[in-house]
Amino acid sequence: MSVDPNSLTRIPKHVALIMDGNGRWAQERGLPRIEGHKEGAQSVRALLRAAKQAGVEYLTVYAFSTENWKRPPQEIDGLMKLLIDSLNQYEEELHANQIRLRVMGQFERLPLPVRIRLQKAIDATAHYEGHTFIVALSYGSRTEIADAAKQIAEKVKSGELDPGKIDEQTVSEHLYLPDVPDPELLIRTSGELRLSNFMLWQLSYAEFYITDTFWPDFREEQFFEALEAFNGRDRRYGGVKGE
Repeated sequence: MSVDPNSLTRIPKHVALIMDGNGRWAQERGLPRIEGHKEGAQSVRALLRAAKQAGVEYLTVYAFSTENWKRPPQEIDGLMKLLIDSLNQYEEELHANQIRLRVMGQFERLPLPVRIRLQKAIDATAHYEGHTFIVALSYGSRTEIADAAKQIAEKVKSGELDPGKIDEQTVSEHLYLPDVPDPELLIRTSGELRLSNFMLWQLSYAEFYITDTFWPDFREEQFFEALEAFNGRDRRYGGVKGE
């Protein structure tokens, strides 16, 4: 039986996704890896609609990590070209559902055509307020935290910041998107059980949902099942059950 998101009493404000299994999905079908990425792009498009329908305000996808730059140049080129092609489809969904696009990561490392296409979509959707789609590109959480530490150190050096007043909030305020609330739910596909250097600071109290489904097969129904699982979790934040 499919899950009706309208029947759920608790919907996460922010859902983060580690999209895994594109390559294995393609391999099982005797296809090139890039075909798995192409089909995975359709899952992203489907989830933009699903998140809007369910009332999720922020959806963040881990599209390309800092470690992914180690992949063969041919695969990286294919992924970057696919990203540009996918943005044409995503932008249709973003406008249709009034969703704002934002990017998190080392934007300057991306190829110029990708940066130009991304900036166009970012500017075109900047006025939407109710829902936000965040793409983590050339992103690594340790780098993000190190960059935050550098900014804080510079402010201490200049006398702008008292080191005795540095706390968790200070660090959060110097991350890439400080105005975005921490994810309440992390979904990872293909059965992998690791964070892969993704939002290590922000996911401190997130609920994890792991599924064996490969990302290209993860669509609206699977997303709503993850929301249903979250709906049944007891979130205590270090407290005692029932408090």
